[in-house]
Amino acid sequence: MNETGTVLSAVLPVFCLAATGTVLRKVEWLTEEADASLMRVVVNVLTPALILDKVLGNSALHRPENLLLPPLLGFFGVLLGVWVAWQFRRLAAPKSDPVQRTFASATGIQNYGYVPLPLILQLFPGDAAGVLFVHNLGVDVAMWTVCLIALGHGGAREWRKLLNPPIVSIVAALALNAAGANEWLPKFVRTTLHMLGECCFPLALVLIGATMADSFRELRKELDLRVGLWSGFLRLGLLPALMLLIAHFIPASKELKQVLVVEAAMPAAVFPIVLARHYGGDPATAIRIVLVTSLLGFLTIPFWLGIGMRAVGL
Repeated sequence: MNETGTVLSAVLPVFCLAATGTVLRKVEWLTEEADASLMRVVVNVLTPALILDKVLGNSALHRPENLLLPPLLGFFGVLLGVWVAWQFRRLAAPKSDPVQRTFASATGIQNYGYVPLPLILQLFPGDAAGVLFVHNLGVDVAMWTVCLIALGHGGAREWRKLLNPPIVSIVAALALNAAGANEWLPKFVRTTLHMLGECCFPLALVLIGATMADSFRELRKELDLRVGLWSGFLRLGLLPALMLLIAHFIPASKELKQVLVVEAAMPAAVFPIVLARHYGGDPATAIRIVLVTSLLGFLTIPFWLGIGMRAVGL
């Protein structure tokens, strides 16, 4: 299979799973009332199981450079994204300060969990998934600091949000991996973790698709696409080019370069919608950014993955 076919075969199932969630919401087989309980299962059970499954026995995470550099680059990537978006905020929303702040916060952080993970598992089977989780430690720290500062908030209370099951699971998994737990854990425990982890991203993507179906209804009230198009230009145009330039020149491991290539191609993250609702932003703006960048991602993700793989020699 050629490079384009390989990329498309990895990308299309991700979009198909999200589309399944949209259809399930439309026919009311997946109700809004079910979302909260299912998401708790994803975040508190399936995601920790997936993290443990991919980190335990991961030889790449025995190397110090894969423990230190990935979270630093994860943090820097969001910092760069928010800073660039901040420079364009007045062009995207000339009159509204909450919209401008939401634009910078939502555009600046890429989808770093349930969309890049299946792509990495299919494009780069092996140790890259574990490195992704370490990279995401830095992204999470940036989300609860840089993104909130862009919204005009921040402080010690927000730092407590970092004590969540996925983050705790990453730290615990790294400690267990260093202790060689993969060798002495009972086989049935590893099998259970693997089976639970396999359920994680399909269910998460279906829930994301259902949430997007709800967002379509909200956006019908206001069809202004200016913010979304500017966000698409930055999130899917300028920022991927900058991140791939960094990935090309930085002396990083093969696994980290694989992670950076996939992360660079990602649309905007979904969680800033929640941040905008709770921290004085404009939720409609965050929804618009997520929808526009996700839809444009159908075209841009395969393009940037192909360019990125060549740029870093994968």
